[in-house]
Amino acid sequence: MSISSALSSALSGLSASSRQAQVISNNLANALTPGYGVRRVGLTTPGDGQGTGVLVTGVTRDVDQTLLSDRRRADSDVAFSTTKADFFADLERVLGTPEDAHSLTSRLADFEASLASAAVRPEEESRLQAAVLAAQDITRGLNETAGRVQVLRTDAESRIRQDVDDTNRLLQQVQSLNSQVVDARNRGNPTASFEDQRRLVLDNLAEIVPLRTFVRESGEVALYTPKGAVLLDGSAAEFSFSASSVITADMTQGNGLLSGLQINGISVITSGDASPLDGGRLAANFEIRDELAVDAQTQLDAVARDLVTRFQQTGLDATRNAGDPGLFTDQGAAFDPLNEVGLSRRIDVSDAVRPDEGGAYWRLRDGLFAVAPGPVGDGALLQGLNSALSDSSTLASGDLGATERGAPGHVAAMMSYLGQQRLALDQSVSFARSNQAGLVEAELSLGVNSDEELQRLLLVEQSYSANARLIQTVEDMIDTLLRI
Repeated sequence: MSISSALSSALSGLSASSRQAQVISNNLANALTPGYGVRRVGLTTPGDGQGTGVLVTGVTRDVDQTLLSDRRRADSDVAFSTTKADFFADLERVLGTPEDAHSLTSRLADFEASLASAAVRPEEESRLQAAVLAAQDITRGLNETAGRVQVLRTDAESRIRQDVDDTNRLLQQVQSLNSQVVDARNRGNPTASFEDQRRLVLDNLAEIVPLRTFVRESGEVALYTPKGAVLLDGSAAEFSFSASSVITADMTQGNGLLSGLQINGISVITSGDASPLDGGRLAANFEIRDELAVDAQTQLDAVARDLVTRFQQTGLDATRNAGDPGLFTDQGAAFDPLNEVGLSRRIDVSDAVRPDEGGAYWRLRDGLFAVAPGPVGDGALLQGLNSALSDSSTLASGDLGATERGAPGHVAAMMSYLGQQRLALDQSVSFARSNQAGLVEAELSLGVNSDEELQRLLLVEQSYSANARLIQTVEDMIDTLLRI
């Protein structure tokens, strides 16, 4: 080897060591930076005819794309399950659990006890009053719960609108970063910083819509949903959605009163196995608005219908004619089977037994349409009302099964039905979070390891010192030649 070749090799070694020291120091400085990918310097030996020494081929990001994809899918699953679990937790807070004093089962038990008490002493107006107030407490509970269901649907509608706006914004950011990566690569400039930014954007997007990511040879990424919907491939897809400010029980996507989702102007299914979204917060909010909340409303309406029709039975109240409302009404009217949707929001106690509405408590004892008080000691109607409440029958609607139960049994079955769904979702959340935690831990293990980086730095220091020593030796050899 000639002296010039030795000098050239040593200089290239110093340059490579300097570059490695710079990259290692950058890794250590960004050990806690979110989205940062560990950098590695690529080195190679020159081929024949290209000289001697070492060549720096560039700086690459050390990222496990498969692990990253799995972790993002776990993020989508957590967002999907958590959003739905939060819906049922909120609904349960309003509906109450069986042991809560404000729960619907407790209110119904109080009403049943007050009717029994009034039947024993029908002459005491205070007992009649207690029974009427207990009945109002039941309708208030149903009204509040049904109202909360629609509030939760409206909240889901608002979140859908926000998620759609965020999705469009994030997809545009990914498209812009793709262009910057490609441009930097074509110019021979580093792309790692742009890729770090893109990773953070994709992490945020994955919580809204599940992603499958494909890295092209050019460095840009293409995005699809697991079911194959194109989110970005060259250009970003555009999501569109028209939000409603208020949602009522009769409004659904099926009857055209609520908007669906469009991708590039094409309507897509928003929930279920056929949906291209298949997870993420956006799909969860559509499922809440169009399925979970609608189902909860259906069960509430079924219970309200059962309660109303029990007290509209022929022969129960001799003062009531066919077509007249009973003790529980649909905003003062008799129940119409064709108008069941939203009944739990409208159910009320007959004005006939409410002094504040021109009625009187004694009509609970003597008949809703009685024109004058009857014998104060006659508790037959009160006993009949109590029996009507506890008589076994099947629900005419809803999904609580064909089991015959009294009104308290149907209410308990409804609360159990909704509670089981919450428990199932809590288990899904627990599993999704455990899976996510494991993948995050695995991902962190591939991040910046300060001990490993310091060990690399020691090796770089030794290499730098050896190359510097070689240069010094070459200099001494040249000085010796010059002195001859």
